[in-house]
Amino acid sequence: MHFPSQAALWFLPFVLPLCYAVALTDLRGMRIPNWAVDTLGGVYIVLGLLVMPTWADYGWQLLHLPVGIGIGFLFYAGGLIGAGDAKFAGAAAPYVAFADISLVIMLFAAILLAGFLSHRVARHTALRRLAPTWKSWDVGSKFPMGLCLGATLAVYLGLAAFFAP
Repeated sequence: MHFPSQAALWFLPFVLPLCYAVALTDLRGMRIPNWAVDTLGGVYIVLGLLVMPTWADYGWQLLHLPVGIGIGFLFYAGGLIGAGDAKFAGAAAPYVAFADISLVIMLFAAILLAGFLSHRVARHTALRRLAPTWKSWDVGSKFPMGLCLGATLAVYLGLAAFFAP
């Protein structure tokens, strides 16, 4: 892990509620709200100034924001993900060290598989009655990717906080 553990510890209390909100709003309404995406980016911009080890680290990580949004919108333009998913992934990009991208891809793949299977099982069982008004139950083959994107960011920062140097 290459993301600074001290920075991850500082980011976690601000980022975890946003990840939860993104997952929940995506499950409820198949939308990721702009306020959550803007706040996620803003937390890095403001808090990152104070907690990143060096200005160079802060700057390089901040550069991930426009690059991440650009890549996300390429995926959106190709019809692979929704616009909210693209924006959230871009806003989450500064929290991921470039050297950890392969780890994040593996984390995302595992979380996506678990999230997709859990959602589909719950959709077709009595578990659905726990949240009968969620729009994500009735959108056909679409899937609330915010659930897995938020979980991936939360798990990655948690791992960085406890296992990074």
